[in-house]
Amino acid sequence: MRSVSILLLGAVLVSCTAVPPPPTRDASQQQQFLRLTGDKLAGPPINCIPSYNQNDMSIVDGRTIAFRVGTGTVNVVNLSEGCGMLGVGGYALQTRSFGQGLCTGDIAQVVDVLNHMTVGSCSIGPIIPYTRPGH
Repeated sequence: MRSVSILLLGAVLVSCTAVPPPPTRDASQQQQFLRLTGDKLAGPPINCIPSYNQNDMSIVDGRTIAFRVGTGTVNVVNLSEGCGMLGVGGYALQTRSFGQGLCTGDIAQVVDVLNHMTVGSCSIGPIIPYTRPGH
């Protein structure tokens, strides 16, 4: 009995830490992602993007947004499921940050700009900085 409960506990822990599958992108979304990151190398994930680095945002798809920082870095933010309407005309991403800026674990909402209604929500996942070699 004890071994069954240990196995069950292990299965639960693995399911909680499993990495979600990468988003599926159509050809134009993949082209945009490559335009943003093509000549850059992915670095280790970071926890937060300071608010002063959140001005130049690009929506890649409903699970991926990117922030350009100068000419050498792009911070790619992965979103959990729930913000699929992002990128469709008339919808915007709304986040509430407390202190550090946009951070992993923060909650984001997709808002219908015309009707001021929330149409989805998701959490901020891994933030991957892509930098040009030498920067």
